[in-house]
Amino acid sequence: MIIVMAAQTVKEGKKPEVLALAQPLMAATRQEEGCVSYTLFDDPGDPQRLVFVEEWTSKEALKKHLTTPHIAEWRAKVKDLLAAPTVIKLYEGEETPL
Repeated sequence: MIIVMAAQTVKEGKKPEVLALAQPLMAATRQEEGCVSYTLFDDPGDPQRLVFVEEWTSKEALKKHLTTPHIAEWRAKVKDLLAAPTVIKLYEGEETPL
């Protein structure tokens, strides 16, 4: 499994707009083959930070996601609302019983 953490720093006062724009992105992404989960979290410790936490069945599924029209649309709509480039971290993991 591939786990993605994509942190975004939003310009001051723009978080509500970014959160609203994220709704159709999340709905479309959750329908993609290979998407296990796709959630946007509001960082309570930083009023300008949002973090996408994603789970994908494979790197191939993630790579395909990055070429979808809804990702291109998202990037175009939020580029002027972000204060810094998105910081993306990828992890490989496996489900393990406790």
